[in-house]
Amino acid sequence: MPNPIDHDTVVSAVVDILEEAQTRLPQDVINSIKKAASEETFSVAKEQLEAILKNIEIAGNRKVPICQDTGILIFFVELGRKALLDFSLEDAILKGVKIATRNIPLRPNAVDPLSRRNSGDNTGCGIPDIKYELTEGSSIKITVAPKGAGSENMSAIKMLNPTEKDRIRNFVLETVLNAGGKPCPPIIVGVGIGGSFDKAARLAKSALLEKTDDMNKEELSLLEDINSLGIGPMGLGGKTTALAVHIKTAYCHTASLPVAVNIQCWANRHASITLGGDE
Repeated sequence: MPNPIDHDTVVSAVVDILEEAQTRLPQDVINSIKKAASEETFSVAKEQLEAILKNIEIAGNRKVPICQDTGILIFFVELGRKALLDFSLEDAILKGVKIATRNIPLRPNAVDPLSRRNSGDNTGCGIPDIKYELTEGSSIKITVAPKGAGSENMSAIKMLNPTEKDRIRNFVLETVLNAGGKPCPPIIVGVGIGGSFDKAARLAKSALLEKTDDMNKEELSLLEDINSLGIGPMGLGGKTTALAVHIKTAYCHTASLPVAVNIQCWANRHASITLGGDE
């Protein structure tokens, strides 16, 4: 029999993963920054990378957010089709967000797009952004990925002609070049190819959850081109403009070729927890 999952367990889990995501980076991201620092020869760039590593260390030790921009909260929920729930999963996630905003604390970032009224607790119409995926089994995996505005604002999408697949690489490079130092490089670049207008963007964002040290040949080649731009840490020049590139694809309409580029700053924050499962 599946283990039942209750409302309070989900609320506590959301608070826990938000604290983890906001105060500690995944080890693969830290390792990539350390590698970049060890290989950097430009003194200004090396100093920036070392300052980033010190920032990460202090945040972890003091259990405070890594960055003042604690972001808009994006949740990825893998929901087992046999999971036993007698409550609103969305309501539990929202309650966890409100508690975490108050207790960690998190900067309240969620505002009405037109009036700019701030809800004060990082919730509101359509926020947090919760993406659901049905999976096998009876467990629920919840992943949170806080997304700061500096990097999100420099992301882009383009509806290419199906005959223009040779323009994909240039579009990615142009997006990174136009971003310059604004998204706080070294960045992680998520690329979504195919699907629909919104599917491509979702692919690009979910690509940011992949490990920075796990790239295929095509991704490594694109990473090399990005780093040849010379933007460097914080836009001050150097070898490392990006730590990783990840590409996700989906089948699309025969008459379209959507391409999205979602940029993430060096603070590639995310954390997960799995609840329930079979006894």
